[in-house]
Amino acid sequence: MNTPALRSIDVALGHRSYAVRIGPGLLADSAAWRAAIRGRHVLVISNTTVAPLYLDTVAKGLEGLTWDRFLIEDGEAHKTFDNVGRALAALAKLGATRDACIIALGGGVVGDLAGFTAACWMRGIDFIQLPTTLLAMVDSSVGGKTGVNLPAGKNLVGAFHQPRGVFADIDTLATLPAREYRAGLAEVVKGAAIGDADFFAWLEAHAGALAARDPATVSEAIARKVAYKAGVVARDETEQGERALLNLGHTFGHALETAGRYTALLHGEAVAVGMVLAAQLSQQLGMATLDDTLRLQRLLDMLGLPTDIPEGMDPQQLLALMRLDKKNTAGTLRLILWRGIGRAEIVSGVAEDAVLGVLQAAA
Repeated sequence: MNTPALRSIDVALGHRSYAVRIGPGLLADSAAWRAAIRGRHVLVISNTTVAPLYLDTVAKGLEGLTWDRFLIEDGEAHKTFDNVGRALAALAKLGATRDACIIALGGGVVGDLAGFTAACWMRGIDFIQLPTTLLAMVDSSVGGKTGVNLPAGKNLVGAFHQPRGVFADIDTLATLPAREYRAGLAEVVKGAAIGDADFFAWLEAHAGALAARDPATVSEAIARKVAYKAGVVARDETEQGERALLNLGHTFGHALETAGRYTALLHGEAVAVGMVLAAQLSQQLGMATLDDTLRLQRLLDMLGLPTDIPEGMDPQQLLALMRLDKKNTAGTLRLILWRGIGRAEIVSGVAEDAVLGVLQAAA
């Protein structure tokens, strides 16, 4: 297998622009990421699974700085206000000033919580993303969305706060459990399903290599997904229009995660099921064909991802949770649907009866 080359993709946001670097050995290459640290105080936020694997490597790059660590338990259920409060207390104990920096070392939960903490401390300090999961590399580490969960729903509280840089060391994927890796592939598929039919065909042709974690193939998939998202974020940073398309499958998916109390499905698994439900709803509304739905299901199946609602979930409860989605306006459902692969669009005023029918048919 070929060693992937280092790639760098710019997120063009004026004075807040930054690069997403993708390649092997980036955690150990402290010269790359330390250049993004402007002050002398650093708080590394990680979790109890990732820290034993990679914190020592990062610590070597922090010599000469005043730094500490803050660890949370692994899992979506720990992306809470309580942990944000504890992280802020750790910054206070560190004596962090306005030029301090938070390093997010982990997956999407760590990145979201770290970014939100950075947005809150002294009304906003720097943070750096060191994503260690595929899902974080291709999605949550890029674009500046941060947030925490409430019992009522996922990511209902948050802020747009861009990182100083993203350094995706693909070597960390070797220690990623198979289920977590597959969940990350769902976000790769999502990008292609939204707006890049050629990329979708490429994923179909390379599904075997992706499932086998071939480094060169994985690196190419990450770079193509990040490049697509970076372009969308540059055009619509705060989700006033086009960026909402990146939520294909998420309104359904977040409801599934919440209904399962963040333990039944991983985020990427919920997105996979959510995309299929969105495709089925699009088909029911006459926007797309059965062939597109089946093609999406086949690709997700080839990558080992679920496409069905878990047993025991109540369609009425899922619909109630979907009403809390941040994209909704004037009390009506506003969903990301499609007119086939690569042609997603925002659809307002979707009839609840149609959504409930799809949920009931799939439950």
